[in-house]
Amino acid sequence: MKRILVLVFFVSLSFISCAQEKRINFEKGTFKEALAKAVKEDKLIFMDCYTTWCRPCKEISKYVFTQEPIYTFFNKNFINIKIDVEKGEGIEIAKHYGVKSYPTLLVLNQKGEILSDFEDLRTAKDLLEKAKEILKFKSNTTSSK
Repeated sequence: MKRILVLVFFVSLSFISCAQEKRINFEKGTFKEALAKAVKEDKLIFMDCYTTWCRPCKEISKYVFTQEPIYTFFNKNFINIKIDVEKGEGIEIAKHYGVKSYPTLLVLNQKGEILSDFEDLRTAKDLLEKAKEILKFKSNTTSSK
């Protein structure tokens, strides 16, 4: 009986791990904590400003942030944070950054200043290409100091 229970346990674990969808890993803490982590790890911040009712926000989360080249690149190179702009600190963050449409995707430096946005993106490939350009620009400006 013990063997059967152990076998069922390990089979269940394998199904759970397979079922977990890979995606961009978004920080669970506050915006201030994300800024501190960006400084500590010397990374830029990728911020997804969304609302719970926004259909394009849900679609980008489901169909773009789950693509292997996207989540691999963003998880490696950015501190990623999702901000619900209608709740908690998200309300002030939306005002501060002038967020008026959803989703709004921003890249911030470690001081919280906007370096770029991702307006007019049509595909996941566009998102990836622009993110690579931003990192290339950052490395060129920091290496020249």
